[in-house]
Amino acid sequence: MTIQQTANVEHTAMLGLGVYRPERVVTNDEVCEVLDSSDEWIQTRSGIRTRRFAGPDEDLITMATAAARRALEVSGVTADQLGCVIVATSTYPEHTPASAPQVADRLGSKTAAFDISAGCAGFCHALNLASSLVRTGGASHVLVIGVEQLSRFMDPTDRGTAFIFADGAGAVVVGAADQAGIGPTAWGSDGAQSQVITQTPSCLTPAGGHHPVVQMEGTAVFRWAPFAMADVVHEALDGAGVSVDELDAFVPHQANLRITQTLARNIKLPESVAIATDVVDSGNTSAASVPLAIEAMVRKGEAKVGDLALLIAFGAGLSYAGQVVTLPPVAL
Repeated sequence: MTIQQTANVEHTAMLGLGVYRPERVVTNDEVCEVLDSSDEWIQTRSGIRTRRFAGPDEDLITMATAAARRALEVSGVTADQLGCVIVATSTYPEHTPASAPQVADRLGSKTAAFDISAGCAGFCHALNLASSLVRTGGASHVLVIGVEQLSRFMDPTDRGTAFIFADGAGAVVVGAADQAGIGPTAWGSDGAQSQVITQTPSCLTPAGGHHPVVQMEGTAVFRWAPFAMADVVHEALDGAGVSVDELDAFVPHQANLRITQTLARNIKLPESVAIATDVVDSGNTSAASVPLAIEAMVRKGEAKVGDLALLIAFGAGLSYAGQVVTLPPVAL
């Protein structure tokens, strides 16, 4: 007896994108009320001017759900058409249950749902999984969400991290397409450097409580990311059969403006290619940063729907992933 297989889909694309940015805008001056630093030092070091922190009525599940609803609406896909929900996050506070089934439930879906943890590279990892699921017939539509609430996992007195991280969510619906909208993924990891970005089991907060906090060796990340990722960029471009001159937009993980600028120089990015710089206004939102950056570029007119873009993300693990995509319709 032969086991029946589902039919393959040749091409996939992101059908729609939605984001959620918390209401509260936090300036560098506010951060420096606790942190021994200054607005000038923070901007020089990272390029960041403001970031968003979730308020009392905004948590990881509500942010992810809001972004997902917007992605579904703009893509014209309903919750009952979803075959899978994948949430990329490192900051959902519970190991069990995962956040994805709860998001799916709020959307009115009983589909398969699970979380993945690949640090700041999580969204690009999840996008690869979603595209593969659709292409192999495992699901007709997959909802991918990158979401973080990093403000819950920070030591506000840590000069290496307190000014960097922020909160937010971005979601896309992946489905079949007439033409390829998601290229092959270049991805990998370097576990020998796992100590560079970590989450401590517990830390005493200024208020006297305990909670885990993210710690990072910023200099080590800066020495690694813009140089090691140049090779990953070329692998992603080669896999898609695209040259750097053919790109319309470059959307790297919004880790640090200096890293973005150095990486752009290292890959000899033409001046004609628009570069995402959402880190300036949104800070580093880890797995949410790539979809948030896409939305910002389209909203500001720096890129448009259908543009050819290179996504690249890197972070704790150390993990990394990138792919060439066409930019989807965005809920504005």
